Amino acid sequence: MNKAWRLIAFFCSSSTVMHHTEAFAPLITTSTNNRYIQSTIVHSAEAATSPTSRDNDSTNNDINENINESTSTSSNTQQSALGKPICIYQQIIIPTTKEGPPRQKISVEDLTPTLMSLLSESNMREGCLTVISRHTTTAITINERESRLAQDMEKYFLDLAPPDERSSSESSKRGVTYYHNDIGKRPDSAEEAQRCRDNGWDIDNPQQLQAWRDQEPINAHSHLLSMLVGSSESIPVTDGKMVIGQWQSVLMVDLDGPRDRTVGVQLMGYQ
Repeated sequence: MNKAWRLIAFFCSSSTVMHHTEAFAPLITTSTNNRYIQSTIVHSAEAATSPTSRDNDSTNNDINENINESTSTSSNTQQSALGKPICIYQQIIIPTTKEGPPRQKISVEDLTPTLMSLLSESNMREGCLTVISRHTTTAITINERESRLAQDMEKYFLDLAPPDERSSSESSKRGVTYYHNDIGKRPDSAEEAQRCRDNGWDIDNPQQLQAWRDQEPINAHSHLLSMLVGSSESIPVTDGKMVIGQWQSVLMVDLDGPRDRTVGVQLMGYQ
């Protein structure tokens, strides 16, 4: 038998503590402005019937009410100290800085100035800023914004997941194919077919089906890279500033561009 249980069994068998085991009751402690309120949970063999137990229940109820009132007062005081609660969501267009039509190029856009501007306009002092990509072929990350590093990122990503040999990308690689890029076989599930309909494509019409297939890019590698990098970042905000390092920037990586993109930004905290 476990040592602790043997000890409890010994005391419970003693006539001096047959009816009450307050000695083993856990202690609940709450702190409110450096005042501590203590409440002991009473376990009794006659909890439902003994007058002493009923007196203890009454006492505990009074203490619990005091705890709730003190906790509520503490919460109100804390909220007052933090400021006015704020929760804002905005959708932001990120214009591409690259020229030309979409050709499955990889580029990096610095979101930091835009996020700092939104934060300043919101007057939020403490909280959290979350930015999320709204595309399946873009990604969000935090790292250094440096032009030659951006070139390294493009080379590394394309080596990691090279474009399909059927792709229009100048980096397409012979012998590389992806199931997602078998456009002539899609949609190949009822779920995908319904998503096409939900997005305005009447794929039950042969002409509409072909039109949908014609506009679908050969970009499976872009989807895969987006999954690896990630679609969102949450940044702490304190004293009205994002808590990021001196050389860190919040970046959007376009893995199937260049083209204008959108991100969602939510600010939650206190003004």
